Amino acid sequence: MRKLCLTRRLICIALGLLAAKLNVATAHAQIVLRPSLDPPSAASEYANGDYADSSRRQRPVSREAPLSSVSRDYNQPVLPESNSRAHEFKELRAEADALSRQLTLVRRIVHFASPTIVHIEATKTAETGKGFASSRIEEAGAGVLVNVAGTPHVLTNRHVIHPADIHSIRLELNSGRRLQPTQVWTDPSTDVAIIQIAERDLVTAELGDSDAMEVGDFVLAIGSPFGLSHSVTSGILSAKGRRNLELGSKEIEIQNFFQTDAAINPGNSGGPLLNYYGQIVGINTAIASNSGGNEGIGFTIPINMAMVVAEQLVSSGRLQRAYLGVQLENAFDPITARRLGLGTNMGALVKSIIPNSPADRGGVRVGDVILEFNGSKIYNDGHLVQSVGLTPVGKSVSLVIFRNGQKLQATAVLDSSPES
Repeated sequence: MRKLCLTRRLICIALGLLAAKLNVATAHAQIVLRPSLDPPSAASEYANGDYADSSRRQRPVSREAPLSSVSRDYNQPVLPESNSRAHEFKELRAEADALSRQLTLVRRIVHFASPTIVHIEATKTAETGKGFASSRIEEAGAGVLVNVAGTPHVLTNRHVIHPADIHSIRLELNSGRRLQPTQVWTDPSTDVAIIQIAERDLVTAELGDSDAMEVGDFVLAIGSPFGLSHSVTSGILSAKGRRNLELGSKEIEIQNFFQTDAAINPGNSGGPLLNYYGQIVGINTAIASNSGGNEGIGFTIPINMAMVVAEQLVSSGRLQRAYLGVQLENAFDPITARRLGLGTNMGALVKSIIPNSPADRGGVRVGDVILEFNGSKIYNDGHLVQSVGLTPVGKSVSLVIFRNGQKLQATAVLDSSPES
């Protein structure tokens, strides 16, 4: 019996030790290492001079501190405030450097083009009327050095220098070097002017292809707004083929303007419009404004058109405008187009034909709609006038005309305009 009691006692002791061990393991599994959001009560905070609950061996957090301010990744070391800001600045600097490498392109474009930009000042004499003394007008504008017939010339707008005497025209580069004009040619129908200069050791501009420009392309404008020479503005090409504009000078008959939102102000006239390769794609000419200043609508002569005029002015002294011999209907609207059997009013409607003209000899008839000229689609009557006027005299051109519901082919050999 003694042995049995002893054995039972040993079994009870063993079971008690096992239960105690299981309780300890369960308690350790339930511990959560997080600070208490509420201060422990006086009844449970201390027992025999120590914390009664080991899960509260964290400093109580004040209610003034939001929960988010104490939530963090406990696997990461706590950095001092100064080190944290230094790390933040390092990351910011890295991102700024990446952006700066892209924005540097604008500075490089301007640096590349600057030696070819010319600041122009012209002193003009204006007649004020009978019995009044004439007045002197100081005109400021810009131009660009281009290669014409193998030598440097200054390309600009006619209205910048006309009617100033050649000795009253001052040309200055960005470096401060003065240029000496020796001869001037101008064309009122396009507002293009070309100035021959004495200097030969000059850098000329890289010319782009204005026909390849698309709406939305990035552009820079450089000029002398309000006399502030070599000022740079940026924007995009807003539209192409702006024609029939009511400009200050009624003499500008051949119009095919680019529209841009790059800031253009009085004094920008004659300055270049650049693409992102640093090439000249246009000559800034006019603005649409109620205030006289920039309102986000500027007009530019495409460089392809300007160079055709400039080269003819240098070679022959004038623009030899070609002649088709048709009078066009400027009120060609969608209603008329549908009546003729067309879905749109694109093209130029022939109102009359001059006898024995290139159009007459080529078989064009009254009522025809000229849809294409020399391989290019015609948008309206102004587009056809511009296209014909800048085509070399004597060239044989193809025409696509719409007559009686059908498209027909025709050919015309252009004559020189009686007015040129």
